[in-house]
Amino acid sequence: MGKLRHLRWYIAALLFTSTVINYIDRQTIAVLKPRLMADLHLSQIEYGRIIQGWLIAYTVMYVVSGFLVDRWGTRRALAVFVGWWSFANLLHVFARTGGQLRFFQVLLGVGEPGNYTAAGRIASEWYPPGERATINGLVNAGSAVGAILAIPLVAWLAISYGWRHAFFVTGLLGFIWLIPWLKFFRLPANHSSITDDELDYIQSGQEMFSPDGKNGIRHLIRRRDLWGLMVARFFSDPVWWFYLFWLPGFLQEQRSFTLQEVALFGWLPYLASDIGGVAGGWISDRLIRFTGNPVQARLIPMAICAFVMPISLLVPRMQSQVWLIAVFCIVAFAHMGWKTNLMTITNDVYPMDCIGTISGFLMLGSGVGGFLFQGIVAHMAQTSSYKPIFVMMGFMHICALLICISVLYREGPTRQPPQRSAVAVEKLKA
Repeated sequence: MGKLRHLRWYIAALLFTSTVINYIDRQTIAVLKPRLMADLHLSQIEYGRIIQGWLIAYTVMYVVSGFLVDRWGTRRALAVFVGWWSFANLLHVFARTGGQLRFFQVLLGVGEPGNYTAAGRIASEWYPPGERATINGLVNAGSAVGAILAIPLVAWLAISYGWRHAFFVTGLLGFIWLIPWLKFFRLPANHSSITDDELDYIQSGQEMFSPDGKNGIRHLIRRRDLWGLMVARFFSDPVWWFYLFWLPGFLQEQRSFTLQEVALFGWLPYLASDIGGVAGGWISDRLIRFTGNPVQARLIPMAICAFVMPISLLVPRMQSQVWLIAVFCIVAFAHMGWKTNLMTITNDVYPMDCIGTISGFLMLGSGVGGFLFQGIVAHMAQTSSYKPIFVMMGFMHICALLICISVLYREGPTRQPPQRSAVAVEKLKA
């Protein structure tokens, strides 16, 4: 294989695609929720417990997968994780009871977090700070695209062939993706297709904003900012879990959408989140030029997004399906713009050789918050009262923002880029 210009964006395409597949597999159960509940005789509480089982496995393995990514390397680790969760998704075909469905969801949760711990480390391995929020935005966009594609794809498969075929077809996608990943991915310094100019650009950019300090785990867990970021994810991430696992069912059960109507319109909030993730990352990368501090550049769009979230308080009062979907789109856009920048702060603050472990540790906040929130949502859904849920979701990001500001406002490297980085940039543009 010859030299390829802008090779890092080919790597970005592979990460984007793996995330699309990750979310198609994850979203399948949400699209099929009413049919699974009817066929397997599940209550709202039982469905909530199935999702909680997935979240427990997801949270625990997020920590473990971060360690494995740092130990195995991104190429090997991501291949193992994609193969695992794809096989777990295929196993759903054999579910005959709620207990079996929950077990297969747990297996799915074991494999899926590795996609994000690997992507977080790759963002540091392959991209300078001025592009890291953009790449994280693309990864988050992959999650939104996966959710978008899952709704019409899974609905069509379920309507045409039955829900078991939906799990079978979506489970095959990961195995197809493994072929180009294993053939193409290497670290920048070891990749035969990277140009000298691009390698220089990547490495000099990493030197430009390389975080200082010790990187031992004992030292890192004593850092105030690490615990602050974890608590911020505890508050903000459960909002996305609601939109991922409960929104399709909410539209069908509470607002009388048919499965066909969900397939036609239910993907729009995920499209909005896709745009929000890319836009939020692009804006904060540009703000680095003005603030001189990556962390402060991330906090500005995060603040804007957080103060948009209270619009969800309008949902219980809305009768129009059009305006209902519009509000969901605004909330999803703001959340993913927030999440992209919160994820990127990890790359800005912590040393590259422990990014996977740190990402896994931070996911504890997301997982614990999501687990508790799933229980609340399941209870409310059983009593057909979603109003308190939308009230809570309106203010959770603001709480998270205040925590981030308190622990991060003065964080972040401020060194100016060396001259050779600017030269590399000009060569890449040529």
